[in-house]
Amino acid sequence: MRLVDTSSWVEYLRNRDSAAGDTVAALVLAGEAAWCDMTLVELWHGVRGAKEKKMLAEMESEIERIAVDRDVWNTASKLAQCARETGFTVPASDIIIAACATTRGLELEHCDKHFDDLLPIAKSLR
Repeated sequence: MRLVDTSSWVEYLRNRDSAAGDTVAALVLAGEAAWCDMTLVELWHGVRGAKEKKMLAEMESEIERIAVDRDVWNTASKLAQCARETGFTVPASDIIIAACATTRGLELEHCDKHFDDLLPIAKSLR
């Protein structure tokens, strides 16, 4: 199972010819793609047309949802503080997604460069 960040879901949902979109497609076909509530909030916030809305609604019942519980929130709080102390300023939503992946021991599929710096910090917290 791999937690997929919003950046990679967007590549997949918009059917872009990209490595990220192809990776998500393979994960979906293999039943290995997952998302968390924060990812869904970001996707629903950005969804545009009726076709995309229908596709996302159908996927909600098929894609595994990883819980964002107290452990994830605690890790996210620590990660936010450590990231700030290290000089990283990233969106809170990305901190929550990284914390979810780390807390659950999942790889994070992403095409957002700042995760390359954020994830090692998150892993050091566990």
